[in-house]
Amino acid sequence: MKRLGFLVLVVCLAFGVSASPISPPHSNALWRVVHGLCMTDMMLSGAPAPCLEVSRRGGYAVLRNPQASTEVLLVPTVQVVGIESPDLEAPGAPNYWQEAWDSRRYFEERAGRSVPREDIGMAVNSVFGRSQDQLHIHIDCVSPDVKVALAAHADEIGEVWAPLSFDLAGRTYRARRVIGEALGVRDPFKLLASGDPEAGADMGRQTLAVVGIRFADGRPGFVLLAATGGTPENPDGASESLLDHSCAVLEQSSSDVPGGRAFKEAGVG
Repeated sequence: MKRLGFLVLVVCLAFGVSASPISPPHSNALWRVVHGLCMTDMMLSGAPAPCLEVSRRGGYAVLRNPQASTEVLLVPTVQVVGIESPDLEAPGAPNYWQEAWDSRRYFEERAGRSVPREDIGMAVNSVFGRSQDQLHIHIDCVSPDVKVALAAHADEIGEVWAPLSFDLAGRTYRARRVIGEALGVRDPFKLLASGDPEAGADMGRQTLAVVGIRFADGRPGFVLLAATGGTPENPDGASESLLDHSCAVLEQSSSDVPGGRAFKEAGVG
């Protein structure tokens, strides 16, 4: 029982929930959870508690957010401080975004249903928009407004980075498309750093999101969204704002999925 209480405390600290009303979250708490708890338990017992998975091959762990009903995080099992880390751009670096997309099954388990690709978003916040100094990719529902806007303007988004003609969550984003069921070797970190020189010169201030989509011609793919923002004085740089942790898109589309509303009402996931 004491160990369970300790796990809950550390996980809550990792997700920015303070132990007291005045104490800030610890910026290395997420790393402590993954490295100190999940990886240790995996080696000792084969069960990666409190993580959902630890992949030695992929070099990542998947962890639920106890403060959200569906969100999960993908976290490297080596220390990678954040989007600004040069290790992410090195030849042969893992494509954590593809691993995150594959890990959406844990998000779907929490949602209690299969979720269409266009309802799923992933996000990494900038150095000024995060509470943790360990890279983590948020995986959750996309905001309904973002979903509608991207679908309406999908034909305007090409294969090179360009500003969108409309705002998302009150911010102007740059976007590019990627065609295919999966990202494969196409790593959004590398695509941003190499395809946008201004961003590549200051990756720490970049915030990046990847949203599933199905284009008008029926082809599946992704929209990559990047914005520059945040300073120490104005810590605003979070593409996580494009996600909706209440998952309203699932309520809107539940009637389209057999048993979808029943799953939600039963609290499955």
